[in-house]
Amino acid sequence: MAIRAMEYWRFVFLLWIPPIMLTTSMDIRKRDMQKYSEWRQLWYPNFGEDYAKAENSLGGETNNTVSNVTVQLGATAYLHCHVRNTNDRTLAGTEQISWVRRRDWHILSSGMYPYTNDERFQVLHAEGADDWTLQIKYVQKRDNGTYECQVSSSAGMVSHFVNLKIVIPEATIQGSGSGEHHVDIGSVIDLVCIIEKSPTPPQYVFWYHNDHMINYDTARGGISVETVPGARTQSRLTIRDTNDADSGNYTCSASNTEPASIFVFVSEGDNVDAILMRKSSCAMCIASQLFLLLSASLAAALR
Repeated sequence: MAIRAMEYWRFVFLLWIPPIMLTTSMDIRKRDMQKYSEWRQLWYPNFGEDYAKAENSLGGETNNTVSNVTVQLGATAYLHCHVRNTNDRTLAGTEQISWVRRRDWHILSSGMYPYTNDERFQVLHAEGADDWTLQIKYVQKRDNGTYECQVSSSAGMVSHFVNLKIVIPEATIQGSGSGEHHVDIGSVIDLVCIIEKSPTPPQYVFWYHNDHMINYDTARGGISVETVPGARTQSRLTIRDTNDADSGNYTCSASNTEPASIFVFVSEGDNVDAILMRKSSCAMCIASQLFLLLSASLAAALR
């Protein structure tokens, strides 16, 4: 009886946990929304009316503007918002300049004061200047999207929209369609890496053999890397007098770039031997895994 009583109260306790957690979560969210509403009412008493005007006028004959900014992953983005000479300043000194991220309607700043815990965001503005620049350091993929600069005054609100596009440079190794490259012992490994979609060409391209960076490998010798930066940055890796130890995975990579890899087989004679060796080793790996799985299942069944 005592055990049944304990089980009963345990069941009742488990039934009460979800409602309590849900109520607590809803209370916290409700409290946060109330704080946000009070803050918005303090700083933007006519927010609803002004925002409706801005939304209705988007693309119309108003002072709303749209600009595009393209920045490479990891770089610093500068989103400009010019106030003067756009009829924004109807009463000098009475404007409220704020930046809003449209993706989640998060208010990032009001005047010079940030309203985000993300320290990568900062407003740059010199006293008396026309530009209120939102600076985003070390841009990431999630920063991609539209940002709105709101210029609010007694005459209403005007918005300037900036579309931020984050580009990620891509590396490809020529002739790596199959993912493999075969060379004979004593010959030369010659790999060419192309990096595209890079607004700022990389000054350095690093080559790795497995996990070891080989650009400056003086112990091995016979290794050279030539890189030509440009719209299509090209980096050539050359390894002379190859041997068995040179087999393995080769990767070319640059700062904030999607790397590219290829597996190089150094073999003696016909490359088919290397292919068959690889397929044989893969088959043995699969067979050993199946054997271990069956053994574990058999042992569990016999218990």
